[in-house]
Amino acid sequence: MTAPSTPKTNRRNRRWALWGLMAISAIGIAAYAVPPYLSGNSADSNVPIDPDVALHYLSLAVHALPGGLALIIGPLQFLTPLRVRRPRLHRLLGRIYMICVLIASGAAVFAATFSLGGFSIQIAFYLLVVGWLYTLAKAYLCIRRGEVQLHRIWMIRNYTLTFAAVTLRVYLLLGLMLKQTYTSLPFDEIYNASGWASILVNVVVAEYFIIQRTLAPLARRRQRREAAPVTTSAS
Repeated sequence: MTAPSTPKTNRRNRRWALWGLMAISAIGIAAYAVPPYLSGNSADSNVPIDPDVALHYLSLAVHALPGGLALIIGPLQFLTPLRVRRPRLHRLLGRIYMICVLIASGAAVFAATFSLGGFSIQIAFYLLVVGWLYTLAKAYLCIRRGEVQLHRIWMIRNYTLTFAAVTLRVYLLLGLMLKQTYTSLPFDEIYNASGWASILVNVVVAEYFIIQRTLAPLARRRQRREAAPVTTSAS
């Protein structure tokens, strides 16, 4: 006879289920997006290439390879057993992740400049790069100061932007399915809407998670400490 589940067990199971979904989708998108750039043939790219810009394909490849690696590493960094039992491995993966984001960000700026999706998606990608680098810098500075909790919060925000590579393709797929019904819907509009949604929705979800799972418990513990009676030792 199995023991009845408790609210704590249910929360833990939900966290593991969400983590598993995140990890599987990250690996799946990396496996889909990266291989076309290993061939060195621009015809294999799953992103439209500007034929008048010789380095456009190269910039996409330089962005995709480290970006895909960062996408895979990210979920591992949120595993508590890894952080506690293998801190050196956690720090090593963190350094690799940081280098990947730096390289992918630089390439993304060039690739976005020559994107064939139009001005709107270029702005979205520029903002994504700025947010990607800013949250990474904040996370790095926090861990250097020993502020572990703040480091975790900023890394959640950073990986949320990394994970935009996944949600972009999910929204794009949904948009293309919608296009089968509404054939007059232009692809550029679908692509632009998917790009913006992948950033904005991810950010909102991340902030909700941070408030509910990180900041709110800290505030409740602080309130309990302040409300606890103060005991004095007998003289």
